[in-house]
Amino acid sequence: MPIFREPKNYAFVLQRIEQYARNLQIAVIACCLMPNHYHLLVRQDGDSPAGLLPQRVFNSYTKAFNKCYRHSGTLCEHRFRAKPVTDDGYLLHLCCYIHANPVKDGLVLDPGQWPYSNYLEWVKERHSLLIDQDFVQTRIDQPGTYREMVMEYLHRRRRSSSVRVAPPPGPAPSPVRRLAKRRSQSLESAFQ
Repeated sequence: MPIFREPKNYAFVLQRIEQYARNLQIAVIACCLMPNHYHLLVRQDGDSPAGLLPQRVFNSYTKAFNKCYRHSGTLCEHRFRAKPVTDDGYLLHLCCYIHANPVKDGLVLDPGQWPYSNYLEWVKERHSLLIDQDFVQTRIDQPGTYREMVMEYLHRRRRSSSVRVAPPPGPAPSPVRRLAKRRSQSLESAFQ
């Protein structure tokens, strides 16, 4: 079952991510909402655990979704997974993996066409608070550089399309975490 039925559902979750990330002192590095799952790469900057972000966001979203669509129960079948990331190369690989998801799944031809990720913030084609700009600027010198990285990732993936590409295993724990699979309006107005 898709967890997002229409654009306003995606907008609601993106707004909640922005709101709760700010309140919990969690920096969003990369994110992508897909019809039936999501990917978040975040850094815990305060005392709140990174896992609190998806918990709060999707608890709020599930309540609003259930009220709007007269549904009951949970939307996500499984609990989110959190993986620590300490290696910068692996970190950038994960960002490419996350932003390439809509292309990989055949939803769009170019990651910039998918409005429900922060890819456009990475390549400076859109501005929002849903990204840690300092993080991006210290790792990517030009927006075109990141665009080339994602396109190269997709090209490598297509060449080996018979083999499912998954991110390589991560090294030892760090404060950056990838949360996977599992803006400011009120609950009522977000679904009208």
